[in-house]
Amino acid sequence: MPPASPQPTGPGAALELLVHGVGGTTPQEMLDDPRTTRVTGDRTAAMYRRTVDLHAEKDPERFRHGPVPEAYCWCNLTSGNGSRALWLLLLPFMVVNLAHWMRPPAEGQAAMVRLYGVLVRLVALTLTVLLTAAACEVALDLTAWQCAGSARCAEERSWLGFLSVTQGGWWAQPGRRLALAALVPAALVGLLWYLSNRTWSAYEAQRPPRGGQDVDATPDARLRPALGRPGFWYGRRLVARLRAAHTAAGFLTVAAAVAGAAARFDRDGGSTTREVLGRALEGALFVGAVTVVWVVCRRGRSERRLDNRVDRALVTWLPGGSLALLALAALYAAWSRPVWRSTGTLPGDTAFSVITVAQGTLVLALAVVALRLHRRTPYARTTRTVLYGLGGPAVAMLACALGGVMTGGIAQRVADWLDGPATPGTGHGPIIGPPGLLSWQASVIPVLLLLLLVPLLVLAVRTAHTARRLAPVVEAEYEGEQPDAVRTRRIAAVRARAALTDAAPVVVGIVSGATLLLGAGAVAGSWLSGTVPGKAFTGMHPVIESVAESAQALGSWLIGFGFILFVTWGRRAYKDPSARRTIGILWDVGTFWPRAAHPFAPPCYAERAVPDLAWRMSSWTGRTGGRLVISGHSQGSVLAAAAVWQLPAGTRRRVALLTYGSPLERLYGRWFPAYFGPAPLAALHREVHCWRNLWRRTDPIGGPVNLPAEGGKPEVDHKALRDPVVYGRTDEHPLPEPVLGHSDYQADPVFAKERTVLLDRLPPALPLPVPPQRTDEAYGSSGRSSG
Repeated sequence: MPPASPQPTGPGAALELLVHGVGGTTPQEMLDDPRTTRVTGDRTAAMYRRTVDLHAEKDPERFRHGPVPEAYCWCNLTSGNGSRALWLLLLPFMVVNLAHWMRPPAEGQAAMVRLYGVLVRLVALTLTVLLTAAACEVALDLTAWQCAGSARCAEERSWLGFLSVTQGGWWAQPGRRLALAALVPAALVGLLWYLSNRTWSAYEAQRPPRGGQDVDATPDARLRPALGRPGFWYGRRLVARLRAAHTAAGFLTVAAAVAGAAARFDRDGGSTTREVLGRALEGALFVGAVTVVWVVCRRGRSERRLDNRVDRALVTWLPGGSLALLALAALYAAWSRPVWRSTGTLPGDTAFSVITVAQGTLVLALAVVALRLHRRTPYARTTRTVLYGLGGPAVAMLACALGGVMTGGIAQRVADWLDGPATPGTGHGPIIGPPGLLSWQASVIPVLLLLLLVPLLVLAVRTAHTARRLAPVVEAEYEGEQPDAVRTRRIAAVRARAALTDAAPVVVGIVSGATLLLGAGAVAGSWLSGTVPGKAFTGMHPVIESVAESAQALGSWLIGFGFILFVTWGRRAYKDPSARRTIGILWDVGTFWPRAAHPFAPPCYAERAVPDLAWRMSSWTGRTGGRLVISGHSQGSVLAAAAVWQLPAGTRRRVALLTYGSPLERLYGRWFPAYFGPAPLAALHREVHCWRNLWRRTDPIGGPVNLPAEGGKPEVDHKALRDPVVYGRTDEHPLPEPVLGHSDYQADPVFAKERTVLLDRLPPALPLPVPPQRTDEAYGSSGRSSG
C-alpha cells in the first residue's frame, strides 16, 4: 500500500486583538461590521468577532489576507450602568487611591516604600472619618441636637415634632434623639461596606493566568517590573482588610459622637454609675480606634505572589465589634436623663480641626518621604516625573480638599435649610449652625479661585503665543501645498491646546500648595477667634469687615454649589446616555489602579480587564500557535501593556504590541514613574517581541514613549503622524480633511502598514490543517449574531 499523502496545510493563524480607549465604543464600530458575535465573556466585558470570522481558525485561507480582528469591549466595566455615575460622590476616595500609585521609583529603599504606603493609607482613613463625621454633623448635631432642641426650628418642621422638646415625648431627651439620629451615618457606613464588598467579589477575585507561582519562575523574578508580578492585579486580601478597618472606623466615629455627648453630661453632674460606664465605653472606643490604625498600617500589598488568603477573623470581628460598640453607645445615650438639655452645639469644631490638622501633617510627612525617594533614584534628573516626585502628596492634598468641599458643602446646605433666611453661624436663626471651621474653610475658597486665575491666564497667553509660533512650522511640514492662513491657524491652535496637558502638573502643584496654606490659615483662624469669619473681624476697618463677610457668604454658596454639582451630575447620568459616557471617561482614567489605599473607592476595572486580555492571549496562542498583535488605543494601550507584562515568557515571544494615542509615557510615565517610568517601559521593550507606537502632535492625550533602539530592536516610536493627513484639497481628498487629534488613528494608512510590519517580525506561525470542503451557508449561519 502506498504511504499516505501528508495533510495539506494553510498559512498560520494571525489575530489582531483590538482594545478601545476612554469613553468606550461598540463592537460593531470597532470591527466596522454590523454583524458581530460574542466569542467569550459576558455582558460586562467580552471578546467579539465579525460573524463571518467566528470560526476563522478552521479556515486557513482566511489568514492569507491579514489577521482576523477581534475586539475586546470593556466599557461596561466603568460606564455601562447609570448608577455607576453616582460614584462621583466617592471622588475623594478615588483621588487618594491614585496618590498611592504616584510614588517615585525606589531601588533598595524598601523601608521608605513601606512608609510611603502607610502614610497614604492613613490619609485615606482620615477621609472615611471625615465623611462619617460630616454625616454625624448633619444628622446628630444640626438636626437632632440643635433643630430638635429649638422650639422655633422644630415647630417649622412637622416631621421633627416627635423629637421636639416642646412635645415632651419619650424621644425628647437629647441622648435618645442622638441615638435615633445615629441610624443615618451608620446606614451610610453600611452602604459603603456593601458596595465595596459587592464590587470586591466581582473585580478583585479575577485570577491572573499563571496561578500562584513567581513570574516566569526565574531566579530574577524579584527584579520583574511591578506590573508583571502575579499578585499585582489580585488585591483581594488587602481590600478585605482595609474594608473591615474603614467600616470599623466609620462605626466608631458614630459611636464616639453619640457616647461622647452623654459621657460629658455625666461627668459634669450625672450619676457615678453612668460616669463609670461612660469612661469604660470611651476606653473601649479608644482601643477600637488603635486597633483600626494598627490594621491599616500593618500590611500592604502582596504583589510577588498570588495571595489567596482572606483574614476572615479580622474581616468579621473588627466591623462586628465596632457595630456592637455603636449599639452599646446608643443604649448608653438613651439612658433617661430628665434634666439634660441640648444647648449650644456638639463639639464638632474640635473633631473637624483634629481631622484637618492630621491630614495636613500626614501630607507633609508624605512629601518628605516622596522627596527622599525621588532624590535617591539614580536617574532622577533624567526623568520627567511630575513636581520632582511630589505628585503623590499633591494629589493626596487635593483628595483632602475634595473631601472638605463635599463634607462642608452638605453641612452648609443643611444648615441653610434649617436656619431659614438667616446665615448659619451669625446667631440670627433658630440654630447656631455647623462648626466654625467649616465656615472658615468655605471662606478661603474664593481666595483659592482668585489665585488659580493667575496660572490659567498665563497658560492662555502662552497657548496663544505658541499657536502663532507654530504657524510657520505647520506650513513647512506640508511643503508644496498652497498656504492657507485660516487652515494653518486652526492646525497650529489645535497643537498648542494639545500641549496644555503637559502643563497640568504645574496647576496641580499650585492648587495643592495653596490649599495646604489656606487650610492651615482656616484652622488657625477658627482656633484663635472661636467664631465664624463674618464675626471674627467685627469692629475692624470697614473694608476688612466687608471682605470677611463677603468671603464667608460667597464661600458658603460655592461650597454648597460644589456638592450640589456632584449630585446633579450623578442624577443626570441616569437619564442622559451622553452624560453617562462623559462621566464614565473620568473613571476610565481614575479607576485603572487597584484599591490599595481606600477600599470604598470605585472598583478597579483593570483587575478584570487585564486578566481577561492575558487569558485570551495565552489561550489563543497556545491553542493555535499563531501570531498575535494586540493594538490598544488611548487607555486601551495601558491595558494592553499591562496585559503583556502578565504573560509568560513563551507567550510574549508570539505577541506584538501596537499602541496609538497612548498616554503610557506622557501621562502614566510622568505621574506614576514607579510603574510606567523609563525603567519599566524599557523593560517592556526588551521583553515583548516587537512594539510600535503611533502618535500625533495634535493629540492632547497620547504621545511618544521615548524608547530608542535597543538590543537589535528598532525604536518604538514612529515619527509623528500628519494631522490632518493632507493640508488642502487634492484629487484623492477633494474635501478638507478634519484634524483628528486623539481619534481615528486606524484611518491613517500608516496604521495598516505598521501592523503588517509587526506581524512580519513575529516568529512564523504554526501552519493550520486544511479542513474538509464545506458550504459557505453552513459557515455563515453559525454563532449568535448581535448585529
